[in-house]
Amino acid sequence: MCIPCFFTISTSEVGVIEQWGKFSRLARPGLNCVICPMEKLAGRVTFRVMQLDVVVESKTLDDVFVTARVSIQYQVLPESVFEAFYALTNPAQQITAHVYDVMRANLPTLELDSVFEAKEELAMSVKNSLSQTMSAYGYQILQTLITDLDPDQRVKNAMNEINSSKRLKFAIAERAEGDKILQVKSAEAEAEAKYLSGVGVAKQRTAIVDGLRTSIVDFSDHIEGSSTKEVMDLLLLTQYFDMIRDVGHANHCKTTFVPSSKSSGDDIRNSLLQADAAK
Repeated sequence: MCIPCFFTISTSEVGVIEQWGKFSRLARPGLNCVICPMEKLAGRVTFRVMQLDVVVESKTLDDVFVTARVSIQYQVLPESVFEAFYALTNPAQQITAHVYDVMRANLPTLELDSVFEAKEELAMSVKNSLSQTMSAYGYQILQTLITDLDPDQRVKNAMNEINSSKRLKFAIAERAEGDKILQVKSAEAEAEAKYLSGVGVAKQRTAIVDGLRTSIVDFSDHIEGSSTKEVMDLLLLTQYFDMIRDVGHANHCKTTFVPSSKSSGDDIRNSLLQADAAK
């Protein structure tokens, strides 16, 4: 007795129908029917893009073990549904085996630093190998990505230390160069300041000498019989009195002037007594 059995196939899928255990036809998306018990729905094949993540551990040329994560994006070819359904029992396992083979053949030929630089080349090698193999089974390899390269933690710590040492060395050199420039500029500024100070002192002394010369000439012209020495003594005495006046007017002044004498120490004693009596 034959009984019609209805079923549905989703979009992006196709059903494989067998008659008495032999492939009969494909069921397209929508409502479908098989005649039980001579026909049955053997399975479904999806056309959606599938992803398989494979973790591979291998040794590099410089004897460092690296764990690589490879992501394979693949899908069934619409014209090869029969091969995709019947040729392979476990497509994911087949793809994993090829990824292991390619990665473990290429990683030992590269040093650790080169592995990180050759990610694209490694991914392309895996894709080309898988495309040649899996196309015969009805699968298309869309993309192969190496999403992670993870060496041993001790190796990563060592690499970080090396990088840190290089950067520290560069920073020390730059700091030393900066200190050098600062010292050179400071020395140049000090030299320029001393030069300008010397120029200022020279101009000041020139002005003082010119003023004294003018004063002596004017004094000698107006007072007859005065000598140059007398005029100089008068000017020095005037400057002394001006200095005493300025010191006396200064707030919180604690300076005591002790005049020196070539005759004896009595003049110093008398000056100290006079200063003490003036407090």
